[in-house]
Amino acid sequence: MVTMLAKYLAPAFMVVGAAFAQNGCSADTNTIQNSGDAEALSDCQTLSGDLVIAEQATGTIRLDGIERIEGSLICRDAVELQSIEAPQLTIIDEDFELNGLTILSTLNFGSLSSVKRINWTALPALDELSFTTEVTKADEISITNTNLKSLDGINLEQVRVFDVTNNLYLSKMELQLGNITQQLTLQANSRDLVVSFPNLQWAYNMTFRNCSEVKLPSLASVNGSMGFVDNYFESFSAPNLTKTGPGGSLVFVSNSRLTNISIPRLESIGGTYQIANNTKLDTVDGFPILKSVGGAIDFRGTFTDVTLDSLEDVRGAFNIKTSAEFDCDPFKELKSSGVVKGKFECKGEDAAQADSTSTGDDPSSTNAAGQVHADTRPLMGFAAGAAAWLYLAL
Repeated sequence: MVTMLAKYLAPAFMVVGAAFAQNGCSADTNTIQNSGDAEALSDCQTLSGDLVIAEQATGTIRLDGIERIEGSLICRDAVELQSIEAPQLTIIDEDFELNGLTILSTLNFGSLSSVKRINWTALPALDELSFTTEVTKADEISITNTNLKSLDGINLEQVRVFDVTNNLYLSKMELQLGNITQQLTLQANSRDLVVSFPNLQWAYNMTFRNCSEVKLPSLASVNGSMGFVDNYFESFSAPNLTKTGPGGSLVFVSNSRLTNISIPRLESIGGTYQIANNTKLDTVDGFPILKSVGGAIDFRGTFTDVTLDSLEDVRGAFNIKTSAEFDCDPFKELKSSGVVKGKFECKGEDAAQADSTSTGDDPSSTNAAGQVHADTRPLMGFAAGAAAWLYLAL
């Protein structure tokens, strides 16, 4: 009798189990609290909703069998979670969010290649990625406050937003990026960070802070602004850069070891051109064919020589101030001939220049701190970060 009953009940249990699995695969949200919850989803190749690892999760959560998550993979505040593994997972259609996982040390996603957004914050025990296949497609990357030493395993072809900050051990970053369509921000990572984007040809806005080296050998055009602030490299070269777009500025501020800037093919800057407080930069001569600047030229520091032999049009102010002896005479003609449309000011240590050379109507002004406030009309279109560069106190 028992045998007969089992014979009829077994298929029924299988059907019920399959139904539960099917419901899990198509649920709007699946929440995993332990390994058993994860195993219950192992028959799902595709999850149509979000997968949330709850804050109660501990130890290792292994997501076997799942190849695609059509929603997001989210884990927040699971302070006793040490490892997340998803060996077959290839695609996350929405967010890959990890936040506040204080002892998480292992991310093993050997097949992952595509995700819409990576958003990782406060992962102080995570020092490497096990992403064997490499993530090559992502729209946005935000990685903050981790222990990562490199981004090996993330090798994007293009990205909209790339924001990597406050990763104090991150010393290596090499990606095959071809273009950045909105914003790249690197700051407060290791002082030894070497950044290499050998294939990057086009970008919108880029900000580099606290880097020991930045390599952009293929960069040809920046549609927005590009800024280098508080870096540690001695030399910067962009051998193929020809322009920044309308309103797009080029900024080098407070790079304490910088001795040389070379951008030999640069012809136009759409916004402001600022070189300020680079205390070891004695000569500014790396722009031999620069013809036009859509905003102001603002050079400040200890330099003794500036060469701008090809300059034909400056639509904002022209401001040079140096604490070294400096001859302003070669630049006076830029104002008298109409090359400089805004205020012209040039000051060096030489007593003969003590009263400065300052002429022209004033579509820009210089305040007591010595900061240029350029006519806002040619500077419209700045990214917020680019605009802020113009107001750094020196």
